[in-house]
Formats: sequence, C-alpha cells, structure tokens
Amino acid sequence: MRSRYSAYAMGLERYLLDTWHPDTRPDQLNLEEDAPIQWLGLQIKQTATVSECQAKVEFVARYKVAGRAQHLHELSEFRQIGKRWYYLTGIAPTPT
Repeated sequence: MRSRYSAYAMGLERYLLDTWHPDTRPDQLNLEEDAPIQWLGLQIKQTATVSECQAKVEFVARYKVAGRAQHLHELSEFRQIGKRWYYLTGIAPTPT
C-alpha cells in the first residue's frame, strides 16, 4: 500500500499498473492528464489478513487539488500471485 501511495505521489503510472491485479487492472491511468495533485500524507488505519493470499488495508490518503484539501478513505483488497501482492479493488468503508 505504501509503495502504491508513493507511486501516485511520484506519478509512476507503470508501477501502479504493474502492481494492479490482472483481473481488475485498467488499460491505462493517464495520470498526466489529471489535475495536478499535491499528496500530503498516508495513514494506514488497519490491516487484516483474510487468507494466505488475500489481505485488506484501510487507509486515508490526504491531498490537495487546486489548493483544496481532500482525502481518500478506502478499504483496499490485495491478492498475492506467486510472491507478489497486487491491488485488486477498493471501496469506501462503511461508517460505524
């Protein structure tokens, strides 16, 4: 998760695609076409091992777009293929 956050902050589209699970990976991201984002920080809220090859990570990523502070709160699912972990999908967590 931390490496993917860093890749977004650095605009490393190839790395993001390479670490995305093949079942859900988009063809491209076009990060350079998006409005410039200033990434401000990542907080890992919790992690959970679901099985030997499946895990979940809840995080909050803070950023600014056009000077406006925003955040992304997501519960991400990762799957392992071989010895590598891949981002599968993410949803907004249900408020408690």
